[in-house]
Amino acid sequence: MTPNQPGVPPRMPIPGVKNLIAVGSGKGGVGKTTVSVNLAVALASLGYKAGLMDADVYGPNVPLMMGINRTPMVHGERIQPLEQYGVRLMSMGFLNPGDKPLVWRGPMLHSVIQQFLRGVDWGELDYLIIDLPPGTGDVALSLIQSAPLTGAIVVTTPSDVSLEDARKAIHMFHQVKVPILGIVENMSYLDCPHCNERIDVFSSGGGRRTAEQMQVPFLGELPLDPKVRIGGDGGRPIALRPAEGESFLELARNTAGRVQEAAGQEGPTIEISE
Repeated sequence: MTPNQPGVPPRMPIPGVKNLIAVGSGKGGVGKTTVSVNLAVALASLGYKAGLMDADVYGPNVPLMMGINRTPMVHGERIQPLEQYGVRLMSMGFLNPGDKPLVWRGPMLHSVIQQFLRGVDWGELDYLIIDLPPGTGDVALSLIQSAPLTGAIVVTTPSDVSLEDARKAIHMFHQVKVPILGIVENMSYLDCPHCNERIDVFSSGGGRRTAEQMQVPFLGELPLDPKVRIGGDGGRPIALRPAEGESFLELARNTAGRVQEAAGQEGPTIEISE
């Protein structure tokens, strides 16, 4: 079922949250959480009020990548999000720390997504970035049916295997009437530190071609950079360092521009990368 059909509850807005942006992918291993984390940090560094909801319940990596792992406080009946680098955060990793896996079925996943959306005191936010799990399963559908998403960003690499699954994710968002803000191509290229040449590790140009074929915006290329991995493993996202994280800052600017265009708001136009 798609949202707003008979039998589907209306998608109620999250009080105080202006824009909900889902970051998804058709498969794992494309760096979707890395993109989500750095996008949220970059938006905060640009002056926006940003939040990050880790909806990847089975693999919650946001606490590690944001360098914070405490138990959230509860005031009244509302969970208070943690905050790091100017970003408000909620993740199952805060509630189930360590290596213990969650073995849950669909109804329990739906319940935790609802709790994260409506039981957390997000406050006033310009953007709530939602890091979806890979694929097009229960969590993504539960979220889409519960809240009015401003749009979705699909993360891919340039490889044909990744692009095939990215197209499935785009079709899924189309079917449930969620606007596609754009495709971002992660791990696009490696700037060799020894020969100073660009190396296309996972092929090249696939994200841009797919965006053109599917008539959705292309939000840009993100390099395959060891510093991105180091920042994620060390809890200091590379977007905190403007000189080294410029590609993520550009992604944040392009995302804000696409949201503005989709809303028909007045203001400066930010051109999408060509």
